[in-house]
Amino acid sequence: MLKLYGTPKSRNFRCIWAAEESGLAYEIVPVGFGAPVKSATHLKLNPNGKIPAMEDGELVLFESLAINLHIASKVGAPLSPSGDDYSRVLQWTLWAATEVEPSAGQWAYNAYIRPQEDRDPGQAAAGAAGVTARLDVLEGQLTEAYMVGPEFTIADCNLASVLYGAWSNKFDFGAHTRVKAWLERCFNRPAALAARKLRDAA
Repeated sequence: MLKLYGTPKSRNFRCIWAAEESGLAYEIVPVGFGAPVKSATHLKLNPNGKIPAMEDGELVLFESLAINLHIASKVGAPLSPSGDDYSRVLQWTLWAATEVEPSAGQWAYNAYIRPQEDRDPGQAAAGAAGVTARLDVLEGQLTEAYMVGPEFTIADCNLASVLYGAWSNKFDFGAHTRVKAWLERCFNRPAALAARKLRDAA
């Protein structure tokens, strides 16, 4: 059984969603922010002192998107396709981490995560501009129902989950109609709804 360490109201949400999509048995091991992630026990799982972490038998992984790639690989297609489509899955997963998440985080911290008095409107605006620039790219690339074709893959889970905070906190997606429709498809899948329910209850 997969063990997913971290609260559902963290990046562990991504891994819970992936596990739900895979159909694999999993257990959420609650680990909160602050002191719990700095404990000696947790540092053996994630030496960065962050969540999530995953145990799958003898395998221990950190980094949420890497965990998701592993989960998908255990069940194969369509969640983890082969050949050129798998290369596209890797492309969009890395793009989510390197291109989208920094700007999304910059906006989120200064738009709703930090206390009002600690938010920087200039940083929020810069983050929003960065997200919008990436949405422009995504809008042009979304030519089918999902990222690499007509079927949902872990690329969709990885990229959509990075945008979940923006989507759920009313980021202005403007004229990005394909992106908005794709996010609605992703976040209203049964597996996503199950993960969202756990997140909302946390």
